[in-house]
Amino acid sequence: MRVAPALPAGQTTTGSSMSMTVNGVSVSLPDDPRVSLLDLLRDHLGLSGTKKGCDQGACGACTVLADGERILSCLALAVQYADRSITTIEGLGTPDALHPLQRAFIEQDGFQCGYCTPGQICSAVGMLDELRRGVPSHVTADLAADRIAPTPEELRERMSGNLCRCGAHNGIIAAIAAIAGTVAEAAE
Repeated sequence: MRVAPALPAGQTTTGSSMSMTVNGVSVSLPDDPRVSLLDLLRDHLGLSGTKKGCDQGACGACTVLADGERILSCLALAVQYADRSITTIEGLGTPDALHPLQRAFIEQDGFQCGYCTPGQICSAVGMLDELRRGVPSHVTADLAADRIAPTPEELRERMSGNLCRCGAHNGIIAAIAAIAGTVAEAAE
């Protein structure tokens, strides 16, 4: 797991008493309240896995987890997440110990260029947790069901906020479906 380093030399947090946890490490927030969470992660902490795609919340490349829930970091101010826990793609696994979704993306060819992959995987982690908790989507057939089936239609709807401009969607859904079955069995 890649942890968030201290702020780069020359950057101070004088006067700032706010902090957050990023990938298990407490980090001070910059004094400037206008810094987006995405810019904090990439520019201040050097965590380049989270991508800046559209910078308008339309592509999902910047998806990270805030206390386990998926958010678009380009639309969030860092100060909004003071005292919260942020997990980026770097915090999900290591090259020697991949997260199950990272392994599934490799096995199912869930990427081509790889630019959207960190956001896709972070979104899928949050989405599978929603599925496990029984949170319905717009296409959930039975809202009263105790367990929501991870059908391809359900997975596509839940991942619709994440774009892949290379067209690897079939591999992405196959990777998530491979893990979703395991999640569904664990919830029973």
